[in-house]
This record gives sequence, C-alpha cells and structure tokens, in this order.
Amino acid sequence: MSYTKVNYEETETSHGMHFLRDELECTDHGFTVVDAEPGWEGPEHEHDDQDHEEVYFLVDGEATVTIDNDDDVSLEPGDAVRIPPDATRQIVNGDTDSQIILTGAP
Repeated sequence: MSYTKVNYEETETSHGMHFLRDELECTDHGFTVVDAEPGWEGPEHEHDDQDHEEVYFLVDGEATVTIDNDDDVSLEPGDAVRIPPDATRQIVNGDTDSQIILTGAP
C-alpha cells in the first residue's frame, strides 16, 4: 500500500492528545491532534537532542505557547508558530475548548 489513512477520533488519547505518528506509520515526522479542554497544559520540553523542530497550528479556540520560558506567543485560530529544536516550549490552552495540530520532524 502506498498510503496510510487514519481518523484521529478513532485513535487512543493521552491527556487530550491524539498521537498519529505510529498510527500513520510515519518514519521521520510526528503528527498530533490536541483536543484541549479549558486550562489544559502541555508538558514543557525541547527536542535539541533529536534536532526536532515543531510547528503548532491552532485550528479553533485560543492558546499561548511559551518559548524559552519567557516569550509568550498568543495564538488565534489559523495561527501557526515554528519552534526550533533547542528552544523550550509549552502550550497552554485558554478558557475555551481548543483544537491544536502539532507537527514535528528533524
């Protein structure tokens, strides 16, 4: 087969996060859908050791990404932010339900 198709709503979740990398049989990038409830917070992390950059795309709702512990980037629906591998990042949802797409690759 030359493609893999998955409906994210049919995958297992962990803290509102649908990790599709394995489900899609990806070998060099990740794809995650986050269905965030009000006040949801992702873990603070970086990917310097994997040389792994990420892009966060806000589909619906409101969220803020804190980069390098001091730069708060507010996102509105349709906004995307690219984060380099060596930067710390944490995404925090606002007061509404939000949907966020996270992609990443070396």
